[in-house]
Amino acid sequence: MSGLPTDLQQGRPEQSARDPRRAGFVLGVDVGSSVIRCHVYDLKAQIRGSCTQKVENIYPQAGWVEIDPDVLWLQFVTVIKEAVKGAGIQMNQIVGLGISTQRATFITWNKKTGNHFHNFISWQDLRAAELVKSWNSSLLMKVQKAVEEENCCFGTVDTWLLHKLTKGSAYATDFSNASTTGLFDPYEMCWSGLLTSVLSIPLSILPPLKDTSHYFGSVDEEIFGVPIPIVALVADQQSAMFGECCFQTGDVKLTMGTGTFLDINTGNNLQHIDGGFYPLIGWKIGQEVVCLAEGNAGDAGTAIKWAQELDLFTDAAETEKMAKSLEDSEGVYFVPSFSGLQAPLNDPCACASFMGLKASTSKYHLVRAILESIAFRNKQLYEMMQKEIHIPITRIRADGGVCKNDFVMQMTSDLINQNIDRPVHIDMSCFGAASLAGLAVGFWTDKEELKKLRQSEIVFKPQKKCQEYEMNMENWVKAVKRSMN
Repeated sequence: MSGLPTDLQQGRPEQSARDPRRAGFVLGVDVGSSVIRCHVYDLKAQIRGSCTQKVENIYPQAGWVEIDPDVLWLQFVTVIKEAVKGAGIQMNQIVGLGISTQRATFITWNKKTGNHFHNFISWQDLRAAELVKSWNSSLLMKVQKAVEEENCCFGTVDTWLLHKLTKGSAYATDFSNASTTGLFDPYEMCWSGLLTSVLSIPLSILPPLKDTSHYFGSVDEEIFGVPIPIVALVADQQSAMFGECCFQTGDVKLTMGTGTFLDINTGNNLQHIDGGFYPLIGWKIGQEVVCLAEGNAGDAGTAIKWAQELDLFTDAAETEKMAKSLEDSEGVYFVPSFSGLQAPLNDPCACASFMGLKASTSKYHLVRAILESIAFRNKQLYEMMQKEIHIPITRIRADGGVCKNDFVMQMTSDLINQNIDRPVHIDMSCFGAASLAGLAVGFWTDKEELKKLRQSEIVFKPQKKCQEYEMNMENWVKAVKRSMN
């Protein structure tokens, strides 16, 4: 990948034809569940400018989570402009744009006008339990006329942003995003006719599938003043996996952001899984197809954010000291289940709860119980991965906002009895998108160069035997079972 592949050269703006390694920067944008981030990276993968905005989620009723597409679009444009401004550079110095987006967040819109038929339905949304019953009467009835007129587009966040950035001239998604929708056949590497038929979704409304690194088109010049090449679309966890340089079979990534996602590189083979882990396409670049297996827990950062809104602490950084100031949680346990419990429990009706409260319980005990619950869920996911994925683990790397918490990191290392590497820069979904874009335009030469650029801040090593946590984890599991159904 030392130059611009043939498929990326077609339609590429002349202004970007100069040597990108001599004068240029790449943009990585991550449209996450909680925030939108944009970083400007230089040749040494140093962040030269940044901007972050909070994603404004809408909660129409209990369990529903939506995003206003128009608000998201304005935020997306703003973070790019502000990050470039903060870097003290011009837009025409950007040689490539990579976009990482939250997965399985859906929208349909009018192909001609670009107007959306409804808000984004977030991956955190719990209405899926009733969705199958109401599918035909709710979603499809609203867009039936547009479907019949072949004037309806369906996609995830990346598809929508690409369509908006190019003023409607580009309509596509990549294999990593497609593989998270539940409508994709990863074995045939195409949309599933069977699944779309079962859900009464016409194949005609689904976007064309492209490589993860691909020339998708250029940003319309009116938006930023210059036609920036869009050369990478990637789903958030796959992007973090790429940013962490988890390129080898057996490499594991633990992302603790809004939720927790544990991914393992399974090489070019999809795992036949019957339990809690699910197969995904990590990325497709030319002939290279990398597969992943993933398990997730819905609530990590959300639990900490919730506790902060209750004024248990002012800043999330305080939680580490609060937890370490106690020997234990004094029998208090927290069940992190604002969006149900995922595998291995799989109960969308489980409620978040504290158990074991006493008159002596302080906010310090509550905070410690919350942090412990994140580590306990990490342990559950790790055990499930070992049980289902029979691939030797080569390394484990962490990212996401919660990984900055040393208490959670050390307890997780103890519980799984493994070293966990935390990088200097933890916004790996952003960097993964930028890495894929940078490789596409020759800004970086190859994966070996990316490996050298990745900086490790600290490696957490097991300090306690996992048996020392055994009784506490057993009690936590009991608390979890009581919160179910």
